Parts: sequence; structure tokens; C-alpha cells
Amino acid sequence: MKKLTLLFLVMQMSYVSFAQIVPKVLDAKRTSKPVSIDGKLNEQAWGDASKLDDFTEFRPVIGRKERPEIRTEAFIMYDDAGIYFGGTCFESTPDSISRELSGRDGFGANDYIGLIFDTYHDNLNGFEYFVTPLGEQWDAKMTSNQNSNNGGEDFAWNAVWQSAVVIHEKGWTFEIFLPYSAIRFSKDKVQDWGLNITRRRRKVETQNTWSAIDPNKNGFLTQEGLWKGITDIKPPLRLQLYPYFSVYQNHFPADVANQKNWTSQVSGGMDMKLGLSQAFTLDATLIPDFGQVQSDNQVLNLTPFEVKFNENRQFFTEGTELFSKGNLFYSRRIGGTPINLYDAYDAVKSGEEILRNPSESKLINASKISGRTSKGLGIGLLNAVTKPQFAIIQNNESGEIRKYETDPTTNYNIFVLDQNLKNNSSVSFINTSVLRGSHEYNANVSSALFSVNDKKNNYNFSGNTAISHLDFKSIEKNNSTGYSHSFGFGKTSGRFQFRATQELTDTKYTSNDLGYFTNNNFINHYAYVGYRFIKPKGWYNRMNFNLNLNASHLFSRIGDIDTKYQNSRINFNFNAQHRKIFWFGVFSNFQPTHNDFYEPRVAGRVFKRGNSLGIGTWFETNNAKKYSGYAEVFNRKYFNFYNLNLSEISFSHNYRFNSKFSVRHGMEINTNNKGLGFTTIIEDKSIFAIRKVKSIENTLNLKYNFTNKMGLTFRARHYASVVNNREFYELKEDGLLSKRADITQNLDRNVNYFNVDMVYTWQFAPGSFMNVVWKNATVHSSDNAKVAYLENLQNTLQSEQNNNLSLKVIYFLDYLTLKKIAK
Repeated sequence: MKKLTLLFLVMQMSYVSFAQIVPKVLDAKRTSKPVSIDGKLNEQAWGDASKLDDFTEFRPVIGRKERPEIRTEAFIMYDDAGIYFGGTCFESTPDSISRELSGRDGFGANDYIGLIFDTYHDNLNGFEYFVTPLGEQWDAKMTSNQNSNNGGEDFAWNAVWQSAVVIHEKGWTFEIFLPYSAIRFSKDKVQDWGLNITRRRRKVETQNTWSAIDPNKNGFLTQEGLWKGITDIKPPLRLQLYPYFSVYQNHFPADVANQKNWTSQVSGGMDMKLGLSQAFTLDATLIPDFGQVQSDNQVLNLTPFEVKFNENRQFFTEGTELFSKGNLFYSRRIGGTPINLYDAYDAVKSGEEILRNPSESKLINASKISGRTSKGLGIGLLNAVTKPQFAIIQNNESGEIRKYETDPTTNYNIFVLDQNLKNNSSVSFINTSVLRGSHEYNANVSSALFSVNDKKNNYNFSGNTAISHLDFKSIEKNNSTGYSHSFGFGKTSGRFQFRATQELTDTKYTSNDLGYFTNNNFINHYAYVGYRFIKPKGWYNRMNFNLNLNASHLFSRIGDIDTKYQNSRINFNFNAQHRKIFWFGVFSNFQPTHNDFYEPRVAGRVFKRGNSLGIGTWFETNNAKKYSGYAEVFNRKYFNFYNLNLSEISFSHNYRFNSKFSVRHGMEINTNNKGLGFTTIIEDKSIFAIRKVKSIENTLNLKYNFTNKMGLTFRARHYASVVNNREFYELKEDGLLSKRADITQNLDRNVNYFNVDMVYTWQFAPGSFMNVVWKNATVHSSDNAKVAYLENLQNTLQSEQNNNLSLKVIYFLDYLTLKKIAK
């Protein structure tokens, strides 16, 4: 009883600070006077603006007011064309300003000031616009979904707006103009918008807001101020075109008859944004060109699951917050690996060879409609079509060429409904479908989601249910329908927080055709408890503890295996920010003996793993310093299980020579001196090996920005992974291993990937860019595991390289601007 009473008191104490914060209210003021966006704030129009001052710190010291010499003074007003926001960020000396040319949407080590609008005042969806002391812009869509897009901020979303900055002896002054085409809002004659301003000073890591924020409380938008009485503004016709022209020159020394080493391509196309209403926008890409996106970080995959790559194509990263709900959308499926890519090799007959087998499907076009009504209903629709792909197979004797279809014409579709409710709550429905031509199957997944918060936004109950259906066109396969759900309850505000969750997926459910999905057939239970110290005291600014527990069982037994138990884990994490603005943390993970149903790679088999303990620590310095770094060390030890041991070391460091030029280097070393895992299948038997696995990844980034509109970046990455098998074992029916001394074949692996991405970018007009990109890709592999790292690098650089040089020009055309010119 005493423990329950103490817990209750702790929970109540975490609410005390909430009552002390009252959101600010600001009357909206209109101007009819002209403003020149030059960063000087000397026009008469600024006398018509509303003033925002008396900022409050929420990090690191909650509730502390700004000192006069470092205060923030801002002004905001509007007219028929858009919103004007300007002001001064005062500093004691100009040297106190942290500044770096990082490129658009690049955080770097910059101070910044940002404007956050919640135009529908639903506490769930917002728009952010930031400017740095050197005049670089960031913008983002903001949502209450902390599990998506950088914790609820989608920086891939871009709008076209104006800004200017001037640095002077008292700090820096800024001006921003947001045309109404850069924001979404209703047609109401009188509107009240959620509003907040945030300023961050990086050298001392303080962050202030105009309307005070309590970081103990769940949500940022839930604590916004109010911009009241905006009158007679009208959403404009939003028609924006982005025509492009590109030229590619590619060289690969194939040195094969009838195949050129040099190839070239000239293409053009267009992206379009059309405002269908005040809230909804149609985005379309016609004849898309993604040839200049950053190269993937390829690795040697020794796991039974697919590697998940980042999405670098702007169309699929920008404004996709609605489509990320439910985790049913993995955009790399669109234009990804053909579903029958490897079947083509099985189709090769005696005397034949494959001349060409494309590893990616070609995207024909894609479009999406997204937005939210004034009643809080978000609607999203995304559709994309890829063309069929074929492997080209040649008969070596007759020269006859035939095609083997690896991917049919495919239509991908996502439909989302997301309704905002009171108390920062919501309900959603998502449907994904993949319709394939030819004889291939179709796939459909539907999911309903909900997230409900109590009136004080302290507790949350959320969950989802989903049904998948595979429609096979062949009578040889039966259609399949599966089910999945997840439900969780927790405390989301206050210093003490907790959450409990259950996830269930039956044996037939899959969302893999348009989502990233590894496995089904499980019932998982999770528990989380955490406590935060966010008020600076003694040596720390912030300190966090949390404990995570989970247990996993099969939903249905596999074959003759007499257990449903899969695994369980206990994780402990601690991290803190020191008063001298560096972070550090320690973490541990204990995993008891468990059953691995996936490592055998044969259905109906299990591999019994021993218990293990992992311990790690990390350290991060203040990245506002000229030299900054990060380091992490981790080691996992198995007990009474082949004496296995795994260690991981990673570090990165960055040096800024000046505001224009910086160098960053990162290295990750994973060493498994005595590991154990699946190697191959011989006579339907899973063969495992005691092995040494060493992977090294080196990445070098150079950045030189000439101005806030022009920059050059260079990125080189070398990844090397060497697998040296020492003893072979056969997996038995009981999940244990028996030694196989008769396997003498060389199953060692040595895989290297080397990539260069060098990009010159020039924003020559608002929203218009010229990009020149050089890309180099090299792959080197062998079965020689007795090679040192530097020799591996040398062999890789001497291998055949694919070099690609491209020029792409994108021009921004706005209907309203063209209309003014025409007049």
C-alpha cells in the first residue's frame, strides 16, 4: 500500500507544472503598406504588426525568462498576399551566434528562429518555417505522430517563400514572407490559428518559445498560443509546375560484344502541384527521373530478413505523413526489385545465358492527393504505375534472344482517411492495394487505427486492426486472408511514463507487397516504464531512465515443434546531458535462452540459442563546436553457448573549418570473433558455422557551400564484410547442432561496396535548381577471407567501376506569378 501511495504522489507531482502555463493570445493585424524582404525591418509597415516578446525557455531550464541582452523581439502581420514575420534575435556579441552554411533543410550547427502555424487549430497538424543567421531556410509539416518522420516533423516537405537576414553588432535581424500558396487554411471569413515561435541558441543549447512549453506534457502543438481574428484572407489558386531537363552520361567497362561501354540519355518531364481546394493538393510526377538520388548503403545481409533501405526520392518523402500511418507503406516497393528477378536464372536452359536482368522496375508515373478539411478530416490518395520488366536471355549457339518477364505492369495504390477528434485524438482507415498484370497475384491490406487521449492529455489508449488478402489468379494456389492487431495503453505526460502493448499477427497476414514486413505468426507483449529529470540540477541538464520488457510467442505452432515460445528481452537505458552540453549514456540488454524459427531458413525448423548479455555506452559532444564527435561501444557475451562473443564500435567526428567548409568522417566496426549462424543448405539440411565475421564501414563527407543558394557536397563510402567459416554444424530436429567434419567446400565470403556521390547544387531562382552529380559505384566480392582491410579497399578500387555524370535543371513556375507578369 505504501508503494502505491508513493507512486500516486510521484504521478501527481508531475502534473503540478501544467497549471502554471497559460497559452498566449495575439490579435492579428493587417497592413496595406509595402514590405521589401531584405532583413532590415525598416519599412513603415512593421509599425502595423503585432509584437511577440517575453519568450520563455523550455530547454534546459523550464520557465526561465530571456535576459535583456539575448532577448527575442518578433513582429507578425498579414495582407491580401501573405504573412510577414520579422524581428531581431539579440546577442551579447556577434561571436555568440552559431552559424554554418548547411544547405536547405540542413540543421548543421545553426542558431535559428522558427514560426509554427496550426491553421485549423486542431492541435494535431502544423506547418513550420525556420531561418538561420546566414539566411538558409527550413520548412516542415508537423504532426502529433511522434513515431513518424523525425518525431512528427516532415522536413521533406518544401514550400516556396522568401526570407532575408542581416547580422549586426547586436545580433541578427530577419524578415520572412509566406505567400498563402505556401500554407493550407480554410475559407472562413474570420479565422483563429494556433501559433508559436521558437528560437534556439546552439552554443549554449537553450531553446525558447513565445508561448511557453512544458516538456513534461505530451505534444508541442497541444501547447501552442493563438493568433486571433485573421480576417478576409482567401486561399489562392495553387498551380505550381516543376518542368525538368536532364542529361546522363554513363560508363561501365563491360567489354562485351554488342554492348557499349558508354551510354547516354536525354530526358525531360515535369512535376506538378495543383490545389484542388483550399486544403487539398494534387502532386504528380510525369516521366519521373530519380537518377540523381543518393546511393543506397548496401551491406552483406546475413540475416533471414530483407534489408530496409532509406527512401531518397523526393516525391515519396515529401508530404507523406498521412500515408505513413499504420506502417503499411514502404515506398521502396514502388520501382523496387522485380518480384521474379531471381526466377529468371532458374529459367535459363542449357546453352543459354542472361544478357540483362534489370534489378529495378521502371516507374511510369505517380500522383498523390492529400489534405485536411476544416472539420479535421485528412484524406490521402497515392497511385503509381510501373512498367513490365524482362530478363534478356540469349542462346549462345544460335544467337536467338528471348524475354522472360520478371515483373508485370503493376499499379500501387494507398487510400487514407484520418479524422481528428477532441483531446488530440484521432481515428484512421488505411487501404493499400497492389494490382499486377499477367498471371501474378494481387494484394490488398485494410487497417483501422485509433488513438485516444484523456482530457488532460496524460493517458493514451491506441491500437489498430488489419486484414490482408492475397488474390492468386492461378488455380494452383488458394487465396489467402490474414489478420493482425495491436493495442496499447500508457501514460504519455509527466516525468513518470509507462506503456503496455500487445501485438498479434496470424499465420496468413502479410503487408509485404506495399509495406516492409518481415514475419507473421506471433503474439508479442511489451512493457515500458521511464522516468525523466528535465530540470537542471548539479552536474546535469537532463537525465532519463527507462526499462523495457518484451516476450514473444508463436500464434500457431510450426510443424511438430512442441513450443510456441520465441524469445524475451529486458532492456535498460540511461542517458543524460551534462551542464557542459555533452551527452552520454549506458544501456544493457539481457536475452534468455530462446527459439529462433527464422535462422534455419527451412520451414518447420527451429534453432535454440543460448542466453546472452549485451552492455554498451555512448558519448556525444556539443556539435556547435568546431570539432564534435560521437562514439559508441557495445559487447554481447553468450553464456554456456559455444562461447560466442560480439563487439561493435562506431564513431564519427566533424570539423568545421569555417561557416562554408566542413569535413565529417564516420567509421563502424562490427567484430564477431566467434559467431554462429546459418551458412547454406545441403541436401535439405540447414548448415550452420562457427565463424569470424568482421564488417567495416567508412564514410567521408565533405561540404563546401559558396552561398546560401549554392553548394558542393562529396560523399564516399566503403563497406567491407569478411566471413571466415571455421567449423560446420548441421541443425538437428531438436534445434541443437551436430558437427559436420565432411564439409570441405569454401563457403567464406568477402563483399565490398564502394560509392561516391558528388553533388553541385545551385538554386538560381526561388524553387528552381540546377544539379550536377557524379556517382561512382563499385562492387568487389570473392571467397577469400584472408584479406586485410586496406588490401580489400585496394582490390575494390581496382575493380570495374560504374561512373555516371548527370546534369539536371528544374524550373519553378507559379501560376499566380505568371498571372502578375502577364498583366
